[in-house]
Amino acid sequence: MAAPIRRLSPTARRLIGARAARSMGQGALVVDFTLYLNTLGWSGASIGALLMASLLLGATLTLVFGPLSDRLGRKAFLIAYEVLQVVAAGLALASSEPALLATAAILGSFGLGVTGAAGPFGPVEQAWLADSVRRQDFGSVYSLNAAIGFFGMCAGACFAMTPGFLHPWLPGALAYRPIFAVALVGSLVTLLLLAWAREAPRKAGSERPAGTTAPTAAAEAQLDPPPAAGNEADAALRRRENGLLARLVAINGLNGVGIGLVGPLIAYWFALHFGVGPARIGPVLAVAFALTGLASLGTGWLTARMGVIQAVVWMRLVGLVLLVLLPLSPTYGIAATLYVLRSAFNRGTVGARQALSLSLVNPRRQGLAASLNTISMQIPRAVGPAIAGLFFDAGMLAFPFFLSAVFQGGYLLAYQRTFRAFSPRPPRASTGVAT
Repeated sequence: MAAPIRRLSPTARRLIGARAARSMGQGALVVDFTLYLNTLGWSGASIGALLMASLLLGATLTLVFGPLSDRLGRKAFLIAYEVLQVVAAGLALASSEPALLATAAILGSFGLGVTGAAGPFGPVEQAWLADSVRRQDFGSVYSLNAAIGFFGMCAGACFAMTPGFLHPWLPGALAYRPIFAVALVGSLVTLLLLAWAREAPRKAGSERPAGTTAPTAAAEAQLDPPPAAGNEADAALRRRENGLLARLVAINGLNGVGIGLVGPLIAYWFALHFGVGPARIGPVLAVAFALTGLASLGTGWLTARMGVIQAVVWMRLVGLVLLVLLPLSPTYGIAATLYVLRSAFNRGTVGARQALSLSLVNPRRQGLAASLNTISMQIPRAVGPAIAGLFFDAGMLAFPFFLSAVFQGGYLLAYQRTFRAFSPRPPRASTGVAT
């Protein structure tokens, strides 16, 4: 994976740096936000409903702005999103009034832990990065990008321990309020990096940025063979791509439901099941994010040797077994260990799965592909927290994990059978430089 890193353009480095800055606030909030709401007296159903609303709004924005960025460019959308993050963090830092806090949480996607991605504008960011990276390097570069996000979330989760130490000076829920300052500072740094990043102007009548280096001929032949001359060949290629995207959307729906049942409420589950607070949950999630970052780098290495599909399937299969064992843990220490390992194997494949979705279409439609890949998980994922919150309120703390395993097992089987023939091939040595 070292070769693609050496070829990264300044723009790609700044985009990855922005992900690092943004992810620290997300890491702090994925630990503390649901605990903060619990301390304020919110029920499990209310917390789940708030997360669901945030995910649904994010899916709607993703559907609109990802494809639109293919035509209008990426930079302005991401800067606008980051300004919203600054506003949301400022509102939450200033007040815990329910309506105001809920508005800030929905705008800021608080507690959802999107690994440093730009929330509903994540596909825009993915497509901008794709404009600056050679296609045969997607597997390695997107795995690196995801790893940087996880490392940033690890740092944020360490900040999330602070409420446990602030109680003597800031009683009750007030001890959680400074966490929003971490998100605020991270968004300000991200704004500076995005403003500094260069987006190539788009050619008139074209959706490819002007001045960017096209994928090598070998990579195009592997992943996106050029159509024969004529509109009929173009239409046939478009139909083929649409069919692949439709299958991706359907399969991702299974994954989205499975993730939503467990992921957004894991800190809340630890608090309910074992009676622990941020001082004990923060270090566990920090270690989980750090190992997940290493696993993401490892996935990039695996994709270069066995392809995306094999790497994803084997890692996710181990994660599935650990998911089933997690709610059966008799102690917090065992549960924490299983969660850390499960996070590494399961979420370490994020970058590789993003690379696959982008490789299913030609460069002019990568914003659309990234958007569909995201919303096809976000919409089903939005249902999960609301359902899990009801089960938690009823004292059924293990059932959401088992139900999640059923959905994720179905996803894994369908993913392997559908896309094994479309996995991006491992990169070959070359001397080209991405711009």
